[in-house]
Amino acid sequence: MPLPPLGLYIHLPWCERKCPYCDFNSHEATDIPEDRYIRALLQDLRKDSPMVQGRAVDTLFIGGGTPSLFSAAAIQKLMRGIAELIPLAPTLEATMEANPGSADADKFYAFKDAGINRLSIGIQSFDDAQLQTLGRAHTSDQAYAAINFARQAGFDSFNLDMMHGLPGQTLPRAKMDLLAAITCKPSHLSWYQLTIEPNTVFHKHPPLLPIEDELADIQQCGEQLLADSGYAQYEVSAYSKEGFNSRHNSNYWSFGDYLGIGAGAHGKISFPDGRIKRYNKKRQPKDYMSATTKVFVASTRTLHRDEIVGEFMMNALRLNDGFSLQQFTSRTGLDCAQLEPQLERLCQRELLVRDRNIVRTTEAGRRFLDSVVATFFHD
Repeated sequence: MPLPPLGLYIHLPWCERKCPYCDFNSHEATDIPEDRYIRALLQDLRKDSPMVQGRAVDTLFIGGGTPSLFSAAAIQKLMRGIAELIPLAPTLEATMEANPGSADADKFYAFKDAGINRLSIGIQSFDDAQLQTLGRAHTSDQAYAAINFARQAGFDSFNLDMMHGLPGQTLPRAKMDLLAAITCKPSHLSWYQLTIEPNTVFHKHPPLLPIEDELADIQQCGEQLLADSGYAQYEVSAYSKEGFNSRHNSNYWSFGDYLGIGAGAHGKISFPDGRIKRYNKKRQPKDYMSATTKVFVASTRTLHRDEIVGEFMMNALRLNDGFSLQQFTSRTGLDCAQLEPQLERLCQRELLVRDRNIVRTTEAGRRFLDSVVATFFHD
């Protein structure tokens, strides 16, 4: 089968402080071993490079943790090393996560010079009381300053990461918080509901969150506010100005391929014979950097036919535009005819709509997306 587009995810696992809602593979930093970790990343990528299979990497995303804790010199060394090991597309979208507490103008200029052309700034809220509740290591003033630094450094494309449904948050306060983000005129907004995940402080000590009706009102009001402000929703929690969709995340959602390097990073790779593999790297930074014989992979598995269908749907149905049946076949290597029973039932229940060869969720389908997706996993 034809190979899909290829992205690269790079995980830098250290952060200034572990937030009580965070279930990512992140570790509080004392003294980051930058040189050792960058060397391990490049050795890891060299091991993974055969999976490129003749493609150029179209998107790159440096996540964490807090990647902006790394020095500009370390990021420059990383980007140079990547370019020496694998082909990068001339139109490469290179995104890096940054937190306001570790942002300054000189760093952002240097990141831009290193080849980063898009930032994702972890604001979460402009409400200082909420920032304290969320355990964030920055203030609203620092958030505004980071956005100004990004503009000064020439980042025309940047995302603001924002949460709603926060502890004790009312509709007026949620609206005020989102308006603060919109006023900053980012090219892209990730606006999503706080969820309580296992193995987090909030899971052990749950905060009092808005009730379901309040959450629904916040969601409806926020979506209208974003639309009125020129932000088009193209995925469950992604909104952008025209031409500024996140290409890296869109590759995930359209079941594209991606290499994953770094402690705990995941990857997904297709092969011409129809196999699709997922893998993940050793989770603990210490184990990752001291990998014996430089074996960075913790586990790998080939997806079964039913898993492929379910995972495709779990991603593609998040997109407002849905997917085409031709895309399903080209990305999975499977015959779209096998979807007909589920598609028919879900269309009858008005959870999906089918327009010729395009399938997408209805408004009700988006609201009950987990149930819609489960249909394809369990049938």
